[in-house]
Amino acid sequence: MAAPSARGTNHAERAFLVTQAFISYPGEPIGPGAIAAATGLDDSTVHRILQSGVYSGIFVRSGRGKYQLGSKAADLGFHALTDDNLDDDIVQETLQTLRLKTDGGLAFLYMKAPHKTAARQCVDMAVGDSDLVELGMTPREVLMVTRSLRTGASGRTILAYLSEELQRKVVAQPIPEEAGPGVFTDDSELLASLKEIRDQGYAIGRQECMKGWNSCAAPVIWHEAIYGAVLLLKPAYVMPEVPQSVIDATVEAGALLSSLNGGWPSDS
Repeated sequence: MAAPSARGTNHAERAFLVTQAFISYPGEPIGPGAIAAATGLDDSTVHRILQSGVYSGIFVRSGRGKYQLGSKAADLGFHALTDDNLDDDIVQETLQTLRLKTDGGLAFLYMKAPHKTAARQCVDMAVGDSDLVELGMTPREVLMVTRSLRTGASGRTILAYLSEELQRKVVAQPIPEEAGPGVFTDDSELLASLKEIRDQGYAIGRQECMKGWNSCAAPVIWHEAIYGAVLLLKPAYVMPEVPQSVIDATVEAGALLSSLNGGWPSDS
């Protein structure tokens, strides 16, 4: 993280820079010196902000002379990333439209789990009259396999827009036992797929989370940060290859939900 040269001109901005610096060291205790180098602020300013943040619960001391984000910071993040920040009617309308444009595909909105950085959770869906259990999606699969960011088109889509440090941590995680036969087992291929997702703006999943289901996912971006992903699922025998029409409809849904909170694309 390059040190800014012309920022931090007031206390609020300096405090924000200090808080933001922890993103470069996800989950790791860091000292004032590293924060000063990341923010361009002097050591004494960083120390004062850290001490004030400890008192308010934004930071906690972790070992001698080091700090981590505290529970108050987690509470703020949870509030910022709850689905309450999206209009439920608009989300449902967007997912229903995606179903219509893809001839009855199953549409889901996943968000980056606010309580755990490297995970996801389903916050809304449009599946018509389908019974997910009858379709072969057991509660365990929905809760365990689709939670991982290293499996499935929506998981990899979210992962593609996270920091390299978090990507490496997720790639190092074991593959869920319930994952489908198409899951990426080679770490280098998985990492290469993340670059491809960023380049093209969507991901294709071939029986990754569950056997017999193919998918397409597109990111939902809020103010240059990843919020989640729109996912479109169809049985592999119905959609052996994902057509361009499905890709276009999924990307359009992701772009629409992104634009509601200042995400991309800003000119569409």
